Amino acid sequence: MGAAERPNQRELPIGRQVAQWRVRRRMTQQMLADRLGKSKSWVDKVERGVRTLDRVSVLHDLAGVLRIAPAALLDPARPPTVTVGAVDGVEGVRAALAVGEPSGWQAVGSGAEVAGRLGHAWLTYQHARYSQLLRILPELLAVVRHAAEAGIIETGTLVRAYRLTGQALVKIGEAELAWLAADRAVTLAAGEPRWCAAGTVPLAQALRSLDRPQLAYAAALAAARQLAAEVPGAPAARALHGALLIEAALAAADQPDTAVGLDRGTADGLLQQAAASARLVVDGEDPEWTGFGPSAVGLARATAAALAGETDDALERYARLSARPGWRRLPVEHRAAYLLDVARACLRVGDLLAAGRLVMMAEQTAPAEVRTRPYARDLVTGIIRGGGAASALIRLGADLGTA
Repeated sequence: MGAAERPNQRELPIGRQVAQWRVRRRMTQQMLADRLGKSKSWVDKVERGVRTLDRVSVLHDLAGVLRIAPAALLDPARPPTVTVGAVDGVEGVRAALAVGEPSGWQAVGSGAEVAGRLGHAWLTYQHARYSQLLRILPELLAVVRHAAEAGIIETGTLVRAYRLTGQALVKIGEAELAWLAADRAVTLAAGEPRWCAAGTVPLAQALRSLDRPQLAYAAALAAARQLAAEVPGAPAARALHGALLIEAALAAADQPDTAVGLDRGTADGLLQQAAASARLVVDGEDPEWTGFGPSAVGLARATAAALAGETDDALERYARLSARPGWRRLPVEHRAAYLLDVARACLRVGDLLAAGRLVMMAEQTAPAEVRTRPYARDLVTGIIRGGGAASALIRLGADLGTA
């Protein structure tokens, strides 16, 4: 389709764009209605903006009749984006966790080189490049495992590698496999509080993802208490301790169970403890790749409010946090994940406009956080099916293949 065939419709509502394309294809409203199996009144309401195109399947049907791509209908100046297939790398990670070393891998000769590769992998995670991370994890696990067995690195470095694997697997919806990676990390820790704490972070995340908040709460709180008792004060220990308190708090806030003492009050108490630790931490100084600091605690408080249905409070907290310097020091993965969590809460209470806005903000912050996570795709689907979705969100849904 050439530029000469493209109406000037970049800023027009979808309905006006439909009308322009219909006229360009020399169709009356009745002709378009007949080809879609709809009424003329339906077409007229769409073109006047009275009826929204709130289903991706209808958008595809309409675009097909008009002989245009759905993305061109929504934003002709922007080419369609292909969804990244992060799940393509899962089987390699599964095999690496089962045992074994991938064929052709090269052992790394020094502890510094191993640490460098692992640090690069953590940065890849924090930039939400999950597809790329899944490709490098199998060989990385083999290299780190070999280096630990040879005494080139300490066991804690291998724990970090399994922890990274677990957290990445939670992101792409493989919580059962993430549980396995986290269990490997905790087992390797052999009771050493700092490494046990590191392994428990993805364990709690996996349990929360599997809708087992009570287990996540118990595991995170136990590891946090052990760490505080045996390794107080060190910056790395403080960051892990705070991260575990946040995990326990979010488990308490999500699907509360008063029979076992999980509620908003429990979450608030834990976040107060985390805030006390965060006062001694500078945003961006993160020796254990936790993202923990004052801003992370603020986001956790906003998320807890959202999980409790207090979405206005959550959005107000976000507005204040995003204006502070510490917000930009948080990993983009952390920021985008928070936006999706609050979007989910907004969807739960029926605030579709806020939910859609937050999803698009997350997509702008870290596109892969939205485009590679099943959780995010389900969220987009739910907002679109709720009706009244903005054109940008419908286009995103089309890119993601949601129905």
